[in-house]
Amino acid sequence: RVHAEFILVILTLDEQIMGAVHGVYLKYVGLSALSYAGYVLLIGGAAAAASSSTNVSDRGLAATSAIALPLWRFVPATMLGYSAIVNGAIAVMFKLKRGMSIIGKSSETGAIPMWSYVVFFPFHLPSILYTHVHTKFGTAKVVLPSGEVTRQVVPVASEVQPGWWVGGCYANELNREWAGIIDQTVEFPESCVHQTKEYFLLPTWDGVPATPEQLEAAATFAVAARQHGDVLVHCAHGRGRSTTVMCACLVKAGLFPSWQEAFEVGIKPQRSVCKLNSMMKKNLTEWQATYFDGKKAQ
Repeated sequence: RVHAEFILVILTLDEQIMGAVHGVYLKYVGLSALSYAGYVLLIGGAAAAASSSTNVSDRGLAATSAIALPLWRFVPATMLGYSAIVNGAIAVMFKLKRGMSIIGKSSETGAIPMWSYVVFFPFHLPSILYTHVHTKFGTAKVVLPSGEVTRQVVPVASEVQPGWWVGGCYANELNREWAGIIDQTVEFPESCVHQTKEYFLLPTWDGVPATPEQLEAAATFAVAARQHGDVLVHCAHGRGRSTTVMCACLVKAGLFPSWQEAFEVGIKPQRSVCKLNSMMKKNLTEWQATYFDGKKAQ
């Protein structure tokens, strides 16, 4: 019960601190805490027996049994303990905005090597399951022309401006050819790599925005690629990270004078699930001041 209450507090703080853009720092903390709770639950019985016994020999026997767990408890306990360590370490790297390359994703092909799935399975498995369910069954409020409010499944990608698309890692389901793709995931292989002329990997942890320097590099790439066809900017769900980069792209392309207008007018009406957390807004403001407004003033 204590662990359940702890997780509830974590998720509440997640909404208050980071906003509704999912996949944030405390998700990894929560996974680590849940894994640790399961680990303690599996090994706790034998440890409790060892500590409660009044007989010295019984204590020794119980302590030994706590170490020599039966296989059906040892295997899941080991996996949960490892999961607590892996997700805890990723939470630290998330906070430091470092370590994205540890997952091993290729900057050329967007592929993730098999060893990564083995070593980091506590990170990959929840990401894959959650994103699959969220993509297939996630809905958003939509206001129909009649004024009626309904809920519809969120498309895997949306054309927010002619030739400019924001989406998630399932955008390959559109079966489109792209002039350029900006991929911001570290957790998923690029599924559209054979459907694009140019590929730009900008690896970021889920919920962590690109830096102003990265935004400029991505926007420059996108504007050049747009001359040859449609451009797709995607993250895992097509909500936060991809929206941040698309704001910079639309401003860089001269479609909007500011990232705020690009977001409110150019993106949000066409893809209502798009959101920006405080870090994303901060980085966009710094990017515009340095690379757009600053250059116009020169």
